[in-house]
Amino acid sequence: MYIRKNQRNLTSAEKKRFVGAVVELKRRGEYDEFVRLHLQYHTSDAEGGPRAAHMAPSFFPWHRRFLLDFERALRRVDPRVSVPYWDWTTDNTPTASPWTEDFLGGTGRPQDQQVVTGPFAYTSGNWTIRGGVREGKFLTRDLGRPSDPVALPTEDELAWAMNEQVYDAAPWDSTVASGFRNRLEGWTSGGDEPWCNHNRVHRWIGGHMLGGSSPDDPVFWLHHAFVDLLWDRWRSKHPKATYLPKSKLGAGDPQSGRAISLVEPMPPWNVTPSELLDHQDLYRYEA
Repeated sequence: MYIRKNQRNLTSAEKKRFVGAVVELKRRGEYDEFVRLHLQYHTSDAEGGPRAAHMAPSFFPWHRRFLLDFERALRRVDPRVSVPYWDWTTDNTPTASPWTEDFLGGTGRPQDQQVVTGPFAYTSGNWTIRGGVREGKFLTRDLGRPSDPVALPTEDELAWAMNEQVYDAAPWDSTVASGFRNRLEGWTSGGDEPWCNHNRVHRWIGGHMLGGSSPDDPVFWLHHAFVDLLWDRWRSKHPKATYLPKSKLGAGDPQSGRAISLVEPMPPWNVTPSELLDHQDLYRYEA
């Protein structure tokens, strides 16, 4: 069992090891496979087939397994490495951690959003974007979107999701107004802003984090480690709440074959959400 730490508490040596392992996965070609997998399963309401990764109840367990696979790959490079998490309600400015020269680098330059600082700048020679949905070989960011400012989620906005007592609800997609899953994933905000929480973070970062190939930006993993931690916190806050739907939807349900129940396998791993509810034997979060 290992620990996932808040990125603000990482030592210089821990940052260096994490960055080194990520860069090595990129060098081996393994990193881009994770980008392609996420892009493949970035399925929307409007598309046919199962929705495993987004706009669906399996948003949390799918990304938990995705994150675990990535972390295992990192630990094959360096067994001391784990994925840190980024609490975006606290470190919520473009100058806060994790946007430092010795870790993830900063925002993109104004003319083309190209990241030119830190180890993931194209000019470092270690980070070339391949096969994504955007043109160009360099990583892009637009932290805070200065031309049309957007703010990271606040503690109150996060609490709006965390206080929801039901995990998810029909129609099990991006349109449902209730349920923890959609309030945290962020397709509904309950206010004037059309996106909240998880989705708002992607929009605040901008650049490559805006699309299905968002893992092209290594901050993706820190963001989703925090989302994973929030799922833990929500389950602790509502111990009687269960993953929904519990069983396979009937043939007459418009979401049958699309929304994955507690006991149905998630592609591409053939593992069910029920098998991913508890991770305490694998990793724990540092407060």
